[in-house]
Amino acid sequence: MAFDEMYREVILDHYKNPRGHGVIEGADAEADGQNPLCGDEVSIYVQFGADNETIEDVKFRGRGCAISQAATSMLTEMVTGRKATAIAEMPRDELLEEVGIPLSPVRLKCALLGLGVLKVALHRAKGTPLPEEWAGMDELKLT
Repeated sequence: MAFDEMYREVILDHYKNPRGHGVIEGADAEADGQNPLCGDEVSIYVQFGADNETIEDVKFRGRGCAISQAATSMLTEMVTGRKATAIAEMPRDELLEEVGIPLSPVRLKCALLGLGVLKVALHRAKGTPLPEEWAGMDELKLT
């Protein structure tokens, strides 16, 4: 019970004070996504480092529920400094563990929207594969 409360406080903090919020003009990779079921929207912008593979900076812009925006904020902290190929292979459970609370199927889609958008951005920029686990996320519009 205390852990759930702690995670709820972390989610609210990320929602009220999002990390990585903003736009990178001339980003090396970017994509947009929506969850039409609840109206969440997220745009992701990525800048690669000198090796053209390491995520040097990642920003997002969006609106929606606390779960979608907080999870995307958490995601920006998780992926900075990591290789694009590693993020392309990152299982969704890694982000869900960071979120830390049980989620209903609808809220699961909210939490994973930012990760899906990031994977689409990396796919476009680097040709990284889109994982099969996203097959069940058909309601999300990732562009």
